[in-house]
Amino acid sequence: MCLAVPLKIETIDGDEAVAERDGVRRRIKINLLKDPKVGDNVMVHAGFAIEKISDEQAQADLEAFRELQEALYG
Repeated sequence: MCLAVPLKIETIDGDEAVAERDGVRRRIKINLLKDPKVGDNVMVHAGFAIEKISDEQAQADLEAFRELQEALYG
């Protein structure tokens, strides 16, 4: 099973960026995206941003992750 997580781009340096969500920051590759910008929400899999997503989609995905975590771990 593959899992991608939504992160928000904070800084861009060439084909890499720093992206964050809930205080967790990751260095990611952004060369698969067309015209990435600071502030974009992106789906990240294996260190690569694979898709831009809306704020609404990012929040919905995060809520689903939280519900799953609660169900599994209480």
